[in-house]
Amino acid sequence: MLKLNKFKLIRILIFFLLLTPVKAEIEVNASTVILQDFLSREILFEKDADRSIYPASMTKIMTSIVAFDLIKSGDIKLSDKFLISEKAWRLSRPGNSSMFIMLDDEITVENLLKGIIIVSGNDACVALAEGIAGSEESFASLMNLKASEIGMTNTNFTNASGLNDPDNYSTVRDILKMSNYLIVNYPEFYKYFKVLKFTWDRTGGDPITQPNTNSLLKKNNMVDGIKTGYLALERYSLASSIIKNNRRITSVGSGFKTKQSRTVESNKLLNYSLSQFDTIEIAKKNEIFTELDVWHGKKNFVNVYVNEDIYKTIPKIETFNKKKVLEAVINYKGPIVAPIKKGDTLGELRVLYKDELIKKYDLLAYENINQINGFYRLIRSINYLVWGDV
Repeated sequence: MLKLNKFKLIRILIFFLLLTPVKAEIEVNASTVILQDFLSREILFEKDADRSIYPASMTKIMTSIVAFDLIKSGDIKLSDKFLISEKAWRLSRPGNSSMFIMLDDEITVENLLKGIIIVSGNDACVALAEGIAGSEESFASLMNLKASEIGMTNTNFTNASGLNDPDNYSTVRDILKMSNYLIVNYPEFYKYFKVLKFTWDRTGGDPITQPNTNSLLKKNNMVDGIKTGYLALERYSLASSIIKNNRRITSVGSGFKTKQSRTVESNKLLNYSLSQFDTIEIAKKNEIFTELDVWHGKKNFVNVYVNEDIYKTIPKIETFNKKKVLEAVINYKGPIVAPIKKGDTLGELRVLYKDELIKKYDLLAYENINQINGFYRLIRSINYLVWGDV
């Protein structure tokens, strides 16, 4: 029997079996590492993740993001052409990560972006930066503004390529934030990061075909990015991401001793997360979650939703002798008196794991519920007083 002005607790039990016990233990041969479930945003493993590093060519993720922002706003187009300066051309030489551009050539933004993302061309970075901002120094200011917007609190960019500069620094945690921003906001451009090779039909010379610097793409076909890096002082680094059955895992590591180690260890991290953890969907953004009781409304129930996706990452099922419960607890004061407007906050959803509160979320009205007229309100109130039934 429903009671007016009583807080209601509805427990939606999501049962699953847990590994007994699960220990998040993995050996990673790198100086600093972070591993994250993309949907739940839970950190599955980290090692000295806030240590300052030289991001090397992982810097080029931000170079690309700044360009993508300007393409989205209409300030530049993929078909725009930028003139190649002597500064950019001087980075176009064997032994250097290069697209092999030529002095005074004009190259499209799209080709420069592919030269940056796929073959890690330092020359392409300078050409793009100068074409957008007039100078690489001015472009670095745009990079830092974007870093601040994303929440990269321990990062400073001084150039577009990540070449040696003690003031060009970051952390793997910040690079993870940058990688997530790229994947969420630019899926149409993120596809460039998994292209295995780039052929550039350069002006006045034979076409040049180069492979993607990220050899993990070939080792594991579920990997779809992101960016390699190397500096003699920092050694090898990699931001990588894998997607399987709509579940994405992202990893950033730096200080791998060799190029092969970078690939092997990053692959081990990504596979570890897929094999040891599952991601549980609790609620989807802007989709009906459940219904709540309504008093004096033209409908007796109102559908409610949350305005963000809710996921929880848990250890995978391995044994059947220990049951744990993930709970979604609805707390509201009800029945809710009509009228109700779409978007009204009607209660809260509390997510608990192992009896501990993880987070609270507002439950919002999915629809308008109008109030019944005065006569029917009177009849319904009398029924409640007599029968205790709303």
